[in-house]
Amino acid sequence: MTTFYIRRNKPMHHTVFHPVILAFGDSLTNGFGTGNPQKESYPARLEALSGQPVVNAGVNGETTAEGLRRIDTLLWRHRPGLTLLCLGGNDILQRVSEERIRNNLEKIICKIQASGSAVLLIAVPDFGLLELDDLALYEELADEIQIPLLGELLGPILSDPSLKSDTIHPNAAGYKIMAEKIYEKLKEEGLLYENGSERLE
Repeated sequence: MTTFYIRRNKPMHHTVFHPVILAFGDSLTNGFGTGNPQKESYPARLEALSGQPVVNAGVNGETTAEGLRRIDTLLWRHRPGLTLLCLGGNDILQRVSEERIRNNLEKIICKIQASGSAVLLIAVPDFGLLELDDLALYEELADEIQIPLLGELLGPILSDPSLKSDTIHPNAAGYKIMAEKIYEKLKEEGLLYENGSERLE
C-alpha cells in the first residue's frame, strides 16, 4: 500500500479549530520517574510554558506497534492542532528491528498528518549505547517526510545523574529541561498557537 505524506518543502498553514497539543508516547511522555506526573511530566510543564492545553497521552511500556493501534482514537477525541511524537524506546529495549520501528512511526505520522495536525518528532536514544546517541532512523525519517525533528534531547539529560530517576527515565528536573527544550523548538518552528490566530506554521 502506498503511503502519502504532507511534505514540508514550504511552510504549511493549518487552520486550527482547537489549539490542543497532543503529547503522544510512552513512559517518557507519561512522566514515569517523577513523584507527581500530573504536575512534573514534560506535558504538564509544557502546558504551563505555552499556555496551551497539552494532553498527556503517554502510556508506560508502550511500543510503536501499540501506539499505532491507539493513535486514531486520540486524534478523533482531542482534535489536536499539534502532535508531539516521542515513541520507540520500548522497541529498542525489546530489540525490535529498526525497520519495524521506522515503519510503525511512518504509519503513525501519516495518520497524524491525515487528521490535519502538525507533528514534531522527538528522537529517542539507542539505550544500548553508553553515549546514548539518538537512533539514526529518527533523523532519516524526519528528512524523508520533511517534518521537524527535535534531536539530542534525551541523551544529554540521561547522561547526567542529577537529571534522571533511573537509566532510561528523567526525574522531575530532567522533565523540566525536556519541556523547556521542546518549547524552544516549537517557538523556533512556529508551531505554537497564538491568541486570535487560526494558523499553525
